[in-house]
Amino acid sequence: MDLFLTAVSGLAWTLVYVSAIRTGFAQRTYAMPVAALALNFAWETTYAVTEWQHGPSLQGVVNVVWALADVAIVHTYLAYGRAEFPAFLTRSLFAGWNVLLFGTAFALQWLFLAHFGLHDASRYSAFLQNLLMSVLFIAMFASRAGGRGQTLTIAVSKWLGTLAPTILFGVLEDAPFILALGLLCSAFDLAYIGLLLRDRRERSAAPATRGG
Repeated sequence: MDLFLTAVSGLAWTLVYVSAIRTGFAQRTYAMPVAALALNFAWETTYAVTEWQHGPSLQGVVNVVWALADVAIVHTYLAYGRAEFPAFLTRSLFAGWNVLLFGTAFALQWLFLAHFGLHDASRYSAFLQNLLMSVLFIAMFASRAGGRGQTLTIAVSKWLGTLAPTILFGVLEDAPFILALGLLCSAFDLAYIGLLLRDRRERSAAPATRGG
């Protein structure tokens, strides 16, 4: 069961990243909230290294795949993201902001690792930033006034990719804190899926309404 749930999580999150990359390049935007992207990139590169230090594992392979995918998503953000910010944010300010943001993301991962140790740090930080991502996806939907740069594939795969480790760590390994975080993620993820479905229905109905 552990291997199955790890594989489900790995596959689902890989779909998130593939869809985010395709959407980012196709729509010339970035498809993941930048704060969550920075934390994800820091988590996956950090734990790709630490997992392989302890020998090959399925999770180690998954972390490497995710980290490589994150490089492409970061590229879409750097290439197209400045247009999403106010005009006063010059190129140099944008660069400085990104150094601060991504540097902070790596510092937080390393602080978790130093304080909690590998086993707990990887889980606590993953679920906390996952919850942040769930909230920020809804904030992104609101700020863009719709689903531009977002897809149901991302939303549904994120939900399933989080639900699998919630069952694995929260239920099978009996970790109430992780279970609670995972359930909160599901609540926000399902709300986000609902928003995207509503947006899709409204966009589909709009031409018929204008035509009538």
